[in-house]
Amino acid sequence: MATPHNLPLLLIVEDSDTDYAMTMRSLRDSSIQRDIVRCVHGEDALDYLFGRGEYAGQPPRHPAVILLDLNLPGTNGREVLREVKQDPLLKMIPVIVFSTSSSPTDIETSYQHGANSYIVKPISFTLFAHAMKTFDDYWLQVVTLPHR
Repeated sequence: MATPHNLPLLLIVEDSDTDYAMTMRSLRDSSIQRDIVRCVHGEDALDYLFGRGEYAGQPPRHPAVILLDLNLPGTNGREVLREVKQDPLLKMIPVIVFSTSSSPTDIETSYQHGANSYIVKPISFTLFAHAMKTFDDYWLQVVTLPHR
């Protein structure tokens, strides 16, 4: 049986407890086991990824995939995306923007800064669950990700 450090790590950067709960509920039905880390703020996500702040001194664990909300308090998702994609060690990690924003500017800017995918959060739970199942199937089961 795999230990948590052998499982693919999914970093979820989400400030909404409701959206996080719906994400977890949607992923719970998946057959794949994964380790999940949640960061509520952009600065917390950057601290986790760069091993600083409360994560300093811990062995680095780079996620297989980052699911990133754009509209975060403080350091927003746009800034997180830019920093991740500018770092030589982190830029290979797929970043999937999962946002309520359907603004063409947000979508275009996200792709310009290296987003690997952009999903607009559906309003209904049924559509939200379908989006998460599709995300999980594709990014954690179909795609071959770089070994970390």
